[in-house]
Amino acid sequence: MLIDLQMHSTYSDGYLTPTELAEKIVGYGIKIAALTDHNTVGGLDEFRRACAARKIKSVAGLELYVKLDQVRFNLLWYNFDDKDPDLHKMLRLSQLRRKASVRKILKKLVVCGFRMDAEATLDRYNHYIPINHLVDDMVADRANRVRIVKELGDHFREEDVIRAYFYNKEIGQLRESYLNIHQVLALRKKIGGQLVLNHPGKYNQLSRAFLEKLKKIGIDGVEVLSPHHSIGAVMYAQFIADKLKFIMTGGTDFHRFEENSVFLQNPWEYFQIDSKYLKRVEEIIGRG
Repeated sequence: MLIDLQMHSTYSDGYLTPTELAEKIVGYGIKIAALTDHNTVGGLDEFRRACAARKIKSVAGLELYVKLDQVRFNLLWYNFDDKDPDLHKMLRLSQLRRKASVRKILKKLVVCGFRMDAEATLDRYNHYIPINHLVDDMVADRANRVRIVKELGDHFREEDVIRAYFYNKEIGQLRESYLNIHQVLALRKKIGGQLVLNHPGKYNQLSRAFLEKLKKIGIDGVEVLSPHHSIGAVMYAQFIADKLKFIMTGGTDFHRFEENSVFLQNPWEYFQIDSKYLKRVEEIIGRG
């Protein structure tokens, strides 16, 4: 059975609404899916309705930036009570901290000569402030684009702009709003669900010692199947998850359809996640 347990919508840094997302995945044969927007559950109700209308089983999902001691990583949360007021308070405070960090950088960019209205730009995003969308806003202004081309070259990528202007010591360093993992674990006792280490191969976080530490504090699973993982990372993640009795999950980390002339427009065209390869995933998706 085809599943996808990591996708993003316009409520965070994706480019499709939750309804458009459900509309697309049904065409690729996906039967169970989770919307896992960053630090917000704002799109979950719309996603549930859209999935139900297309006979897709939806799983409540969320992606968080967390820290354990000095280690920062991404965590997926499934099947929690997304109406809980303490959850909303935690997420809102996180959103406000991120917004404050982004505001400082945007104002500095204005001082440096870029054309934008920092407050009007921020006001367009009510939940998570998506840096990729802010780059789109910058580039949409012709004068800004001319300057970026002059400084970064004709064939600049989104990553180049982010590195040059949002992680620049002279302008400002974007500070992600990391939550203490113990705060999340304490809230999980109240609202339930499963916590899963997100695409660990992307950030070289597949060390056995680290995973054993996560297991000890109560993390439930590891994302094994991800386009961010090499085949070696997939095999090792599968091996270590089995040894430590983690739930195994998989997701495409979908954000957008490519708009250029490349033949592959999205991960579902080359990357399929079959639940039969993921031990204990039924604890998250149910049994059909």
